Amino acid sequence: MFSNSFSFARAMGCFGCFGFTTKPKQSARPNCRSNFQLSQEFLLDEKIEDDDEIEEDDDCSYNGDVTCTVLRDEAESLGRGKRSEEFLRSKLNNGLACRQFPVKETNMIIRSEDENGNKMINEYVREYKIGSGSYGKVVLYRNNVDGKHYAIKVFHKSHLLKARVGPSETAMSDVLREVLIMKILEHPNIVNLIEVIDDPAMDQFYMVLEYVEGKWVCDDSGPQGGIGEDTARKYLRDIVSGLMYLHAHNIVHGDIKPDNLLITSTGTVKIGDFSVSQVFEDENDELRRSPGTPVFTAPECCLGLTYHGKAADTWALGVTLYCLVLGHYPFLGETLQDTYDKIVNNPLILPNDINPALRNLLEDLLCKDPKHRTTLNDVAEHSWVRGEDGPIPQYLCWCKRNNYYYLTEDLMGEAELT
Repeated sequence: MFSNSFSFARAMGCFGCFGFTTKPKQSARPNCRSNFQLSQEFLLDEKIEDDDEIEEDDDCSYNGDVTCTVLRDEAESLGRGKRSEEFLRSKLNNGLACRQFPVKETNMIIRSEDENGNKMINEYVREYKIGSGSYGKVVLYRNNVDGKHYAIKVFHKSHLLKARVGPSETAMSDVLREVLIMKILEHPNIVNLIEVIDDPAMDQFYMVLEYVEGKWVCDDSGPQGGIGEDTARKYLRDIVSGLMYLHAHNIVHGDIKPDNLLITSTGTVKIGDFSVSQVFEDENDELRRSPGTPVFTAPECCLGLTYHGKAADTWALGVTLYCLVLGHYPFLGETLQDTYDKIVNNPLILPNDINPALRNLLEDLLCKDPKHRTTLNDVAEHSWVRGEDGPIPQYLCWCKRNNYYYLTEDLMGEAELT
């Protein structure tokens, strides 16, 4: 079965990220540690050359799993990528980032050791590996100035330039877009980018991210039938809050799934991994192909049609909620094509004894017609989501605070003139 899956994936230009465990006869339960293991090995063989030359603590990628990158139409990909980069740089250069304080920029890498012989990068002391990703691993570092822990994502420029995601496009453009997107974001339910370290004389550059010490939203420690309605509701409220913030800033995440959701020690969920995210200059969020994970892919994406990114994110949110509550995927086949066929054609099956309000929400989220699929605003107002906690708190982001401040100042100035 695996050989057929990989043959199809290779033919589609899709390097891994199929949603089943390495033991296909077992229940296909969302397991953040094992579901993509074989696919990771396949992708690493394809995307990373001369891996033995990479230093032990210098190759890492945050949020520990593989994202499927489909070979995109060259003209569309290059055109959109260039426009996105220009748009993001314009926002940053004109002070329009949605952050109170800008991301720290460091242009020098100093390698050393502390008094205990631990390797250091600038003021960061290496502790241990905390995860693996499509380009290596995530390493936990401690800042010897503030004493806090950080997850550092390290890229090798030479490897990114060799890893192709299109006929004339390399992984470098996707990574640069990820960095630029994270530079403009700041929200309590989104993993925060702290610092970018890029020494022009070095092959490596680093993304210093806040360390989220909690486990993935789904793992083997949870109950077999899911994590329960109350916990799922709490997590969903956080995810919706972060996703609404992204969409309000015309950013499509593109890969919402449990593996890309981290939990703090206080139980707050944060959205991570913006490696396939897209930004738009206006409300037109049309895309051609989905770069996300197959089992979380919306039906319209499976058909290869032009689709709206925000609606596709909403579908992925529905699949995520289904996984959290029921502990398995709603649509999963034995091959990539079989999975897509089930997503497009199979009806949604829910237990007879499921909470009626939850049933209604899942049916609205997993509506196959994107024109009739529920919106995030409707999700936020849904009775099951509100529960006993009421509406999801509105987050007044920094750019809106500034707009409100300047608007207030203008109104006060006009009042004084009259």
